[in-house]
Amino acid sequence: MAQVSITDVVVPAEFTAYQVENSFVNTAFFQSGVAVRNGVIEEQLSAGAMSFTVPTWGDAGETEPNYSDDNAAHIAGTLKVSAYPQVVRKAFVNQGWSVANLAAELSGSDPLQRIQSRVQAYWDRQLSFRLIASLNGILAANLAQSTPDMVVDMTGTTTPNFSAYAVITAAATLGDRLEDIKAIAMHSAVYAEALANDLIQFIPQSQGLPLKTFRGLAVVIDDNLYYGGTAPNIKYVTVLFGEGAVGYGFVEPRTGYGTELFRIPSAGQGGGITQLWSRHNLAIAPLGWSFTDGTLAGDSPSLTELATASHWTRVSVSRKQCPIAFLLTK
Repeated sequence: MAQVSITDVVVPAEFTAYQVENSFVNTAFFQSGVAVRNGVIEEQLSAGAMSFTVPTWGDAGETEPNYSDDNAAHIAGTLKVSAYPQVVRKAFVNQGWSVANLAAELSGSDPLQRIQSRVQAYWDRQLSFRLIASLNGILAANLAQSTPDMVVDMTGTTTPNFSAYAVITAAATLGDRLEDIKAIAMHSAVYAEALANDLIQFIPQSQGLPLKTFRGLAVVIDDNLYYGGTAPNIKYVTVLFGEGAVGYGFVEPRTGYGTELFRIPSAGQGGGITQLWSRHNLAIAPLGWSFTDGTLAGDSPSLTELATASHWTRVSVSRKQCPIAFLLTK
């Protein structure tokens, strides 16, 4: 006899595929072009090992060119293009939700359908959390250098902390590549200050809300963008990004189940409990930086470990090949 079961409501394989396909699509980091899905990263996420290396090519150089002449004995030399290895660390993550049948019965609605509709949003937030934690780790690593070259710290100045001048100064750490900056991410308190000072412009869209911009840069607002301190002396971190500054991958596990439904009929004194589990492999790879394991508490780096300076090493010799800059304000 045919009957409708819970797997008819949530088809695991299709549900996982939907999450993978739509990951990060609805978040500002993705829409601004800051975070770009990387096919090489996703291929490696489906392979073995805890981490993998992505070779990144350097520039063609700035050496003065050869000058042609008609002497056959003059043999011109050549340049080379070098690659630097960027180590990307995998994370194997999962989360589960459970629904007690009695609670669903008493509520008059199906909590599982609500959970199903919000799982994608949950993973979008987790990817954003991991991106910001990675950025904090890179910021800490650069501050630990004797001459930090990616950070402008305005917290000790008497002039207004956040200003167009401060943002331009941070962008200028990229030298003549400062115009590569395409987006700016800031805390809502910093955004409110910029808004009050008429530094935010709005560009109409054909559909939906207008785009927020700061001097032509796409604006991302996230309240996790702070770097220590307590009120009223919180240090806010504003991050400037070049297009594609961060690569990422988000795939279903190679083995096991990306989405799994599990029924415990005896739980709740026989009332029954249904669980929905979601599993993914993911990686965040800021351009020009490698993740160093060191000592990790588990098999995947936590948010705290991602934000730790000792886990990040800059592998790009040229500052200009790391299209990220930081501004610290109060």
